[in-house]
Amino acid sequence: MNTKTKKLINFTGKRKIAMIFSAILMIASIGSLIVNGLNLGVDFTGGTVIEVGYKEAADVDKIRESLTAANFDASVQHFGTAKDVLIRIAPHEGEDRAKIGDAVFAILKSTNADVELRRVEFVGPQIGDELRDDGGTAMLLALAGILIYVTLRFEFRFSVGAIVALIHDVVITVGIFSITRIEFDLTILAAILAIIGYSLNDTIVVFDRVRENFLKLRKATAEESINTSINQTLSRTIVTSLTTLLVLTALFYFGGKIIHGFSLAMIIGVIVGTYSSIFVASSSLLMMGITREALLPPEKEADDQEELPDMP
Repeated sequence: MNTKTKKLINFTGKRKIAMIFSAILMIASIGSLIVNGLNLGVDFTGGTVIEVGYKEAADVDKIRESLTAANFDASVQHFGTAKDVLIRIAPHEGEDRAKIGDAVFAILKSTNADVELRRVEFVGPQIGDELRDDGGTAMLLALAGILIYVTLRFEFRFSVGAIVALIHDVVITVGIFSITRIEFDLTILAAILAIIGYSLNDTIVVFDRVRENFLKLRKATAEESINTSINQTLSRTIVTSLTTLLVLTALFYFGGKIIHGFSLAMIIGVIVGTYSSIFVASSSLLMMGITREALLPPEKEADDQEELPDMP
């Protein structure tokens, strides 16, 4: 396609609106994390998970009341269908964990003889603490490695822009889980780490084109060069995101209950990551005052200048 006549979408011109939108999402996410925290799964908190099934729709309120009356600190919710119930029992010192599942099932059996025990799992609180700490350390090390890599490959302001976009993606994704109170377990933590890699890949593609256009479009401003770069990589970004979302959607609906959280976190992360690659990372470069001089070799002759496409 002829770049001399191609009309460009003015993404950089809309960066203020995008920044306001991102700020609202970030504030809502951080606020929810501070006030509500995360609905941590047993992988992190420790305790007993009991899954039961009924022949008819289960009354979770009645189940919760019967367990509370028996002095169990229990979280009861539907799991997949109205006939399946997931019960989480918080850990208590001095309890025989091997008997918790039998005791809970006996209570449920006394209220409904048709109940079926599907599984009982236990995670110690010490293991949960270690998993939480190790997961947080892994995320921080990943961000530090990205900062070093992008600084060496591009320039320090590019690395800051990439890190800002990644923090934006992680905070909003985790914030959505906090707001919706969806259980946050190890599979979702794995998805968060995968989102970091996915979002970085999109951002690096845009940054590569930005560097190329800083060399080609010498008469263009930094804003025009970045906007041209986003437009030139837009089709690649959209196609990659759509094909990834098709796979993740299939996993969410047909992959089983075990990976529901993982696939949902990835779906959210891909959408937010695509948005941040287009708006957040590039806007961060402009806010830090990126200049062509930071990347350009000595000036070429004017005849080598590539003409800048028109913007609406």
